[in-house]
This record gives sequence, structure tokens and C-alpha cells, in this order.
Amino acid sequence: MKARHAHAVPLSKQVISYLTDLAEMLGHEGYMFPSARTSKRPMSENTLNAAFRRMGYSKDEVTAHGLRATASTFLNESGLWNPDAIERALARGDSNAVRGIYHRGKHWDERVRMAQWWSDYLDELRLGGNVIKAEFAWG
Repeated sequence: MKARHAHAVPLSKQVISYLTDLAEMLGHEGYMFPSARTSKRPMSENTLNAAFRRMGYSKDEVTAHGLRATASTFLNESGLWNPDAIERALARGDSNAVRGIYHRGKHWDERVRMAQWWSDYLDELRLGGNVIKAEFAWG
């Protein structure tokens, strides 16, 4: 769910494998990532941010929400994906309100390929592979 609207997300082979392993460890009912306070709610973004701080990252280096911006930047910079498919993958609406009303495409097939490409790219980085140079404007 995003803003109380259903949001379907295609999963890469890697993510399916991780979630399958997690389900075997934790069981198959409820949230995969429950809140520390109650199993009736999902883990919060602040929980992830606290984990980053414990790993030694400052709030200026990484935040859970900032990972969305990172993904958006690299997906756009790759030149491989339709910007509309990237926006849909991140559950963002169209910045043009009128266009957003009429453009209801989900870009599902492209998002499936993009999710797999992203997981493969992250695997490459983990193994020391080719890094795509992205230009960032801070301010």
C-alpha cells in the first residue's frame, strides 16, 4: 500500500529467494517484516533508519527513503527504462495532474524486467562489478 492505494510490485528472482528463505525461518503468516512493537503492523521506516545509524551511517549518508531516490537516479541514468515505468515502480503519481488522471498504465512488463535488472545490477556491485556513474546535484 502507498497512500492507502494498492501498489503491486514485481519481484526479482533474488528477492523471491530471499523472501522464501525468510518465510521458512519465520513462518508464512503475517508480515515478513513486522513492527518490533506489534506483529499487526509492518516495520517502520524509522526502524530501517535506526539500523543504518547502528551500522555507522549518518543521516546525511543514507536513509530508507533516500534509497528510493538512489534507485530512481540509477534507473533513469541507465537509459534503459521508460521514466513512466520508473515512476510507477516507485508508486509515484504523475507530476502533471491532468496527465495523471488519464495515464493509468502500470507498465507491468517493463517493471518486471526492470526489477530483475536492478537486482542483477546490485549483485554486480556486491561482487565488485561495473558502477554506473550518476551525477548528483546536492542542495
